[in-house]
Amino acid sequence: MNSSDTPATAFSTLIRTASHDAHTEAETTTFMSDMLGGRLGVDAYARYTEQLWFVYEALESGAQRLADDPVAGPFLRPELLRLSALERDLAHLRGAGWRSTLAALPATKAYAARVAECARTWPGGYVAHHYTRYLGDLSGGQIIRDKAERTWGFSRKGDGVRFYVFEGITNPAAFKRGYRELLDRVRVDDLEKQRIVAECKRAFALNTAVFRALGDEFPLSA
Repeated sequence: MNSSDTPATAFSTLIRTASHDAHTEAETTTFMSDMLGGRLGVDAYARYTEQLWFVYEALESGAQRLADDPVAGPFLRPELLRLSALERDLAHLRGAGWRSTLAALPATKAYAARVAECARTWPGGYVAHHYTRYLGDLSGGQIIRDKAERTWGFSRKGDGVRFYVFEGITNPAAFKRGYRELLDRVRVDDLEKQRIVAECKRAFALNTAVFRALGDEFPLSA
């Protein structure tokens, strides 16, 4: 019996279960807990949004060269792109001159550099970062949007939270289902799938490091 005759766990399920602990660790960092709990000011949220800009700049500026790649290409959907929405949010949060004060934390530089490296050299690794970011934005990101609107008074789905608003995706549940089907059909062998899973874990760890650095920058007063 060869491998094609034996039932295999769907790749999307493998990724989700393998990265569960790392995902939970990222979601439950002190900074994220404090921000979602309304215990931090809007400046902390703005600083977090700035860090996202560096990651998405690496993710999206490297996407064009992968458009025809058989592994990464199918995942590149224009309705996912976040950079222009991020820039509109930053203009609202920091003012028209937001670019002049933009500064990446060392942890953010490391995260963005890894994304850029995968975009240049490893399509499978790029898919890992694409998955962890965009599906997270479509899911848990909506919790952040709701909290931000209620805590700091942003207009519903307006400037300040546009990053979390996917206007081109009318049915997020169906979109995520379709994305997972793409993962299940990804054209790589089992060894490469294991490498992609490992890179997903690395992506969550890089994200967690950014949250921890933000937590150091915005400690709650005793």
